[in-house]
Amino acid sequence: MRGTVKDGAMLSRRHLVGLGLGSLATATLTPRPSHAQGSPALGPNRLVLLGTKGGPAIRQGYTPAPSSNLIVYDNVPYVIDTGYGVSFKLIDAKFPLPALRYVFITHHHSDHNAEFGLLMNNAWAIGLKTPVDAYGPKGMHGLADGFWQAYRFDIETRMADEGRPDLRKLVAVHEYTEGPVMEGKGVKVTALRNVHPPITESFALKFEFPGKTIVFSGDTAYFPPLAEFAKGADILVHEVMYAPALERLLAKTPNAPTLMSHLKASHSLPDEVGRIATQAGVKALVLNHLVPADDPSVTEEVWVDAVRPTWKGDLVVAHDLLEIAL
Repeated sequence: MRGTVKDGAMLSRRHLVGLGLGSLATATLTPRPSHAQGSPALGPNRLVLLGTKGGPAIRQGYTPAPSSNLIVYDNVPYVIDTGYGVSFKLIDAKFPLPALRYVFITHHHSDHNAEFGLLMNNAWAIGLKTPVDAYGPKGMHGLADGFWQAYRFDIETRMADEGRPDLRKLVAVHEYTEGPVMEGKGVKVTALRNVHPPITESFALKFEFPGKTIVFSGDTAYFPPLAEFAKGADILVHEVMYAPALERLLAKTPNAPTLMSHLKASHSLPDEVGRIATQAGVKALVLNHLVPADDPSVTEEVWVDAVRPTWKGDLVVAHDLLEIAL
């Protein structure tokens, strides 16, 4: 099955892909009663691919946003990666920023963490008053502390002038490594160290909810242990790189030879992604963190054809603001 809906920011209705149904299901989000007293109703359980571009470069013309994702499950939100533009993408997805609760960073490349501090600040600017737990690999404390220092004047001025709570005390930062990350009411999150040189603190993340499991590969080269980690998952969201288009991509880049070496060592090709999904026996595969994401010659059909030799199951090619019903 392939997702073909247009960019959600341009539409008044939200579009959801009904996995396993063999067709595209379209529905308007209807808020459900809140599961926590005083918390906003966030709508049905869903996965939103907010930003689907691999790499931090923002070029002239339309460019998909760097990496960010949203899970809403039982009225609790989980943001996975905070690449540039995540605040605007969440707003475009009709998500109220003050409802932030959990944030996870897979690794400290800028296309995955650049807007962490600004996301916290943007939520606070429009009313965040409740705690946020933020999880990331080693360096997460430094990421947060650097932002607090850079924005200290603004934060303290607005606290005094506008009567806001101290944002720095609302955000609890946690550093994780391979293994259990967090476990709470109705969710368990586990990390698997993947292969993304030269970064060693880079992880895949598995979210286990009652009756639903979602795995994010993170940025990684072909890594067979990921298949066992994702065994039987309902959805595997996996990064992917299309090798035939790399020369055109690198023609725009001054450090092309060095970047090419990094891409080859650190990312997965379509046939490798399909092989992981097949070995894992997942119910659906979502291609995400597309490299390249803004080459008009690399169409959805190109991605599908490149994966099909090794994956025959349900398949979604992500684009910004694509929603998948859970």
